Amino acid sequence: QVQLVESGGGLVQPGGSLRLSCLASGFTFSTYALTWYRQAPGKEREWVALIRSGGGGTSYADSVKGRFTISRDNTKNTVDLQMNSLKPEDTAVYYCNAKWLWDDYWGQGTQVTVSS
Repeated sequence: QVQLVESGGGLVQPGGSLRLSCLASGFTFSTYALTWYRQAPGKEREWVALIRSGGGGTSYADSVKGRFTISRDNTKNTVDLQMNSLKPEDTAVYYCNAKWLWDDYWGQGTQVTVSS
């Protein structure tokens, strides 16, 4: 059974940090590209950061570049998102996604709220 379970969300003040984690099971984790997405209220889901399989190259949305860092641990089947210098506009539900060929898996999401 395929599962992606996100954790680490919460309430943080502007300028603060959070680390999200996604634990995967039920598929060959190292083969998959992993992406963090987010969806704010009333907005479409947008991609935030991607880490590829193999060499683990990364890409970031312009809105988070320099503030967020995505990483993966293929021995633990986890993908993390370190979020620094958080802004109110980072408030959203954050989702973990794993994709390879026709396989496309999603987690249930974790809420991040940036507010004073």
